Amino acid sequence: MEFRTLKPEELRYICDPSQFEFESTESVPPLEGIIGQERAVRAMEFGLTIKRHGYNIFMTGRTGTGKISYAQTLVNDVAAKEKAPDDWCYVYNFDSPSHPMALRLPCGQGSRFAKDMEELVDSLKLEIPKAFDADDYEREKAELFKKFQETRAELFEELTSKAKEEGFVLKRESTGFVSVPIIDGKEITGEEFEALPAEKKAEFEEKSNEIQLKAIQVMRRIQAAEREMKEAIKELENKIGLFAVGYLIDDLKERYAQEESVVKYLSEVQNDVLENLDDFRSSEEGDGAPFPWMKKKGDPGHKYQVNLVVDNKDTEGAPVIIETNPTYYNLVGRVEYENKMGMVTTDYTMIKAGSLLKANGGYLILQVRDVLTNPGAWEGMKRILKTREACMENLGEQFGVLAMASLRPQAIPVNVKVILIGNPFLYQALYHYEEDFSKLFKVKADFDTEMDANRDNMTEMASFIATHSQREGVKHFDRTGVASLVEYSSRLADHQQKLSTRFNEIVEIIFEADAWAQMANAEVVNGEHVKKAIEEKNYRSDTYEQKLQEMLDEGTILLDMDGEKVGQVNGLSVLNSGDYVFGRPSRITAVTYLGKQGIINIERETKMSGRIHDKGLLTLSGYLAAIFAQKIPLSISASLTFEQLYSGVEGDSASSTELYAILSSLSELPLRQDIAVTGSVNQLGQIQPIGGATHKVEGFFKACKLKGLTGKQGVMLPVQNIKNLNLSDEVVDAVREGKFHIYPVTTIEEGIEILTGVPSGKTDEEGNYPENTVFGKVAAKLTRYNELMQKSREDGEEKKDDHDPGCAGDCH
Repeated sequence: MEFRTLKPEELRYICDPSQFEFESTESVPPLEGIIGQERAVRAMEFGLTIKRHGYNIFMTGRTGTGKISYAQTLVNDVAAKEKAPDDWCYVYNFDSPSHPMALRLPCGQGSRFAKDMEELVDSLKLEIPKAFDADDYEREKAELFKKFQETRAELFEELTSKAKEEGFVLKRESTGFVSVPIIDGKEITGEEFEALPAEKKAEFEEKSNEIQLKAIQVMRRIQAAEREMKEAIKELENKIGLFAVGYLIDDLKERYAQEESVVKYLSEVQNDVLENLDDFRSSEEGDGAPFPWMKKKGDPGHKYQVNLVVDNKDTEGAPVIIETNPTYYNLVGRVEYENKMGMVTTDYTMIKAGSLLKANGGYLILQVRDVLTNPGAWEGMKRILKTREACMENLGEQFGVLAMASLRPQAIPVNVKVILIGNPFLYQALYHYEEDFSKLFKVKADFDTEMDANRDNMTEMASFIATHSQREGVKHFDRTGVASLVEYSSRLADHQQKLSTRFNEIVEIIFEADAWAQMANAEVVNGEHVKKAIEEKNYRSDTYEQKLQEMLDEGTILLDMDGEKVGQVNGLSVLNSGDYVFGRPSRITAVTYLGKQGIINIERETKMSGRIHDKGLLTLSGYLAAIFAQKIPLSISASLTFEQLYSGVEGDSASSTELYAILSSLSELPLRQDIAVTGSVNQLGQIQPIGGATHKVEGFFKACKLKGLTGKQGVMLPVQNIKNLNLSDEVVDAVREGKFHIYPVTTIEEGIEILTGVPSGKTDEEGNYPENTVFGKVAAKLTRYNELMQKSREDGEEKKDDHDPGCAGDCH
């Protein structure tokens, strides 16, 4: 029997260097944009163009596909064409100091306004004391005080005269005026007063009451005159203060006439300055203060400072913020506190903006995993995106664990486009379990892990190399170097018609090939340098594979690669050590016997297999029933296991291998041990494609090479996996020389014929298989099993009748 084997040219993708028009990448223009991501590029361009609420972007795809670098480049290009947004600052709220006010100013004017207010305060400290040191102020103030004293003296004189007319003299005490009666020109004492006749005493008391009422009236008039004097002095001070302050603030009002909120704030500043002129007329700032911070507290101009929280003065276009540490405070902002002598204090100048506010009017790029792993960060960001305003509150207040008096800054409107970068798993988790996610991130930019292996993409790969040559200083690649890198990209993609977009791994080879070229004193990187870089990179990481090879060579791992065995076949699996993937052959054995237990998977019974592997084994039962249980029931038990497997097993790529072992055990036909098998199978017996075909083939080839190539060894794999092969030069050469063979198969029938050299068999008109076929021998064995099971049941029933007590009376 002859079977198809793959030709050398079918075993890998070969890139012809002659197709490139350049001699080296030195003549190739640098790459613009990203390679092979048309879907993601269109999604990004749309997401950055649409300016609607909720159209934020989630960039998803495997790590290393260039998402971050592409996002930075594209967003910076888009932002550079847009207008720089406004500045934002916080100022003192004179009506409610615990609620600082937010002011919006055109781009670049925020820092100017803050400086203007500093200069205003400096001018106030200079001009107000100077104005009050003038002679005119002291003279007018003295005249007002003199007028008050004259009024007070006249009122006292009027009261004294009234008392004298009534026969009293007035004396001032701490509690007010005391009227003392006068008789015969002399003040009488208390004893003398008590000695007076009752009528005289009553007369004096009545007059004394009148004088007291008069005194109260006089005191009220004096107090009113004093208030008038103070108000007049206040008006005088306001007049002088306004003279010193008014023109300064009027200049600022004129300068910021287009900003209504700023003009209103300046009016409030003017009123507050006039209300607190004495603070500016006091001695030098901080005199007598034992500690430096007390100067700040006593600074009369402190509350007129401007806290510029967002300054876009140096921003060209819209801001682009890349937040590498998206904690709650770094995203939302914070109100800081200061410890002074054990007292925690704060004010509006200690408000700090977060990245969402700094990126206001522009773009914010975040790694979604970093956001999700920082407590409160996701909820804080989501709240701002939903409400479209930033309100800075401390995290302790959010969770109710910190109850203390704090500031409540006025919320600032936010219009920012957030670009989240994450993997597909996080996208699916957020989409299904975060109810607001789909409302806030309506644009998905999905980065693929592979692209078509066409000439345009290969040319762009050369531009990609040229970009790194210019930016990173690596040597340029010649045609052969580019071709070898393209072939490596195809191997990463596991597809002969595809190239990988895992550029992070490609860049590693670019750098390492450059290093080997430097050690060889080569002017450019050629194909041999690229191959050397790949080989050395694999060598640094293949320790585990080498250990397994040593155990195989020593006989610690039992594996037959020659001869034939019943119920035994070599299966193939893939091991991943993180930075290195390789194939490992394993012995799979099957034992069949009479019974009704069906297929017993030892790995499943010991809980060492995954659900996909268990599903594959259950599929075998369906296939056996469909082929051999159309006339009789299956009376079979089969035990399957991976020999010398002490870790878990997952996947169904060994299901066809296990089925071959069962068929061999049932038919008692030996299987070739020089052929390793991989492939999934369905209930109809069709071989289905698997993953890791390249690594599996190379893994068995290395094992065969270790034991010695016989010229008969090979691998049997699904025909659909031919396009996934990108085998090493060594394997391809061995196939070309007839030392190794690769068999593509489509069905179980085809595969069992290769392994046994016996026809699988087809049913005749009565549904029976020929005796000298694999299926004929299996059917015969199952028929014998069924007959034995039937006989066993009949014997069991006879023994039961012999021991039945109901027949005792009729047996004699």
